[in-house]
Amino acid sequence: MRGLRNRAGWLVAMLAGLAGAARAADPASPLRFDAVVSEYIGLALGSNLALRTQDIEVERSVAALEAARARYFPELAVNARYTVADGGRDIEFPVGQLLNPAYQTLNQLLVAQGQAPRFGSLTDQRFPLQRPYEQDTRITLRQPLYQPAIPAAVSAQRELLGSQQYARIALAHQLRRDVVLAYAGYLKALRAAEIVASGSALLQENLRVTESLYRNGRITQDQLLRAQAERLAATQQQREADGAISQARSYVNFLLNRPLDTALQDAWPTPADATHSDTLDALRADALAQRSELSQLDALGRAADAQVRAAQANRGPQLALGVDAGIQGEHYRVGSGEQFIAASLVLSWKFFDGGANRAAVAESRSAARSLALRRQQATQQVQLEVQQALDRLETTRESLATGMAREQAATAALRIARRKRDEGALTQVEFLDAHNAQVAAALNLNLLRFSLLERRAELDYATGAGDLPASRHTAQGNTP
Repeated sequence: MRGLRNRAGWLVAMLAGLAGAARAADPASPLRFDAVVSEYIGLALGSNLALRTQDIEVERSVAALEAARARYFPELAVNARYTVADGGRDIEFPVGQLLNPAYQTLNQLLVAQGQAPRFGSLTDQRFPLQRPYEQDTRITLRQPLYQPAIPAAVSAQRELLGSQQYARIALAHQLRRDVVLAYAGYLKALRAAEIVASGSALLQENLRVTESLYRNGRITQDQLLRAQAERLAATQQQREADGAISQARSYVNFLLNRPLDTALQDAWPTPADATHSDTLDALRADALAQRSELSQLDALGRAADAQVRAAQANRGPQLALGVDAGIQGEHYRVGSGEQFIAASLVLSWKFFDGGANRAAVAESRSAARSLALRRQQATQQVQLEVQQALDRLETTRESLATGMAREQAATAALRIARRKRDEGALTQVEFLDAHNAQVAAALNLNLLRFSLLERRAELDYATGAGDLPASRHTAQGNTP
């Protein structure tokens, strides 16, 4: 019987050593949290599907900018037309009806004078409106000389490209935050499973001791039932912990766009991973200067202003040069007299269009005002996010000190309970309560340690801080 108690005491000591595993870095894991998470962030930036979709949007904006710039250059084209016509309208010229009566009168006068008639009769002339065969082959050159809408449109597309690039950077920072949170959640679930597994082993051994004591008539059945219930509860808790590990691992791999069951590296955070020393005002200033969402709205506002200028320019005069050169006729012939060339200066000035252009200008101005309001709202929202993230970080940091004290007290209480139990001065129920309190304190401390990392990642995202490791896509020059 004493041997069983000694074995139980040894297992209690093993559980007490669990606090050391929660307080210090795992010596079997040489990897640091910041190094591993930086590697995973780099993988996510190079393979995440949402980020690759945003890269395509940036490419579309680049193509739209090139299309807008192309309007500066002349347009050169070849146009050829060959027509075969049969029937259709004719142009009639009534020559006979106009001259024949006069010719008849003249002939009668000549006959009366004894002379021979001199004037014959004419027939009406008919000319087809279309030629039976006709070709028109020409080279056309069109060059805008004065069109203020073109530079305004180019400016708008350039700012839209900038907004897409800022949107990609914002998505990259959001992805960085999500990877940190997901990996911290995985490590949190991993450490929690270790705590639960150690507690489950102790409860299994305690159940064996309790069964032995019950068989020997040392305790009543209610204590045996309590030990069995605690063991079953620990088994259920272990299954839930294993499920949490699987879900956290799947989410990390989802962000990295690889098979969901891919194994992850183990690591341990250091105190430096969650430190900061800036004030709220300094953090808000950093956020207003660094958040890509605000820069994106600024770019969209400038694009809206450029679109207003483009709409206004459509109401003014526009001048273009047109040159046509080629050959025309019923047959293809090249030579003197068969070729033509024409050069034109075309002035276009729209004075009335039913109010369509005025409506376009009003629409562009409304869009610009809407973006200005969105910018103000986003500024306030960013400041609020910084304050909330900082408050949560400070609260978690203060709770961590309390959690460490609670875990130390629970560990000491369990150590005392072990000694009392070995001496027979403590019931099984009291011992199990001390065990449960120590496991709960260890789980709470584990939760607070990794929550501190999560709160720091949220603060970095709120302020726009945090480096983005180089990846295959970030090397393409997608930074404005």
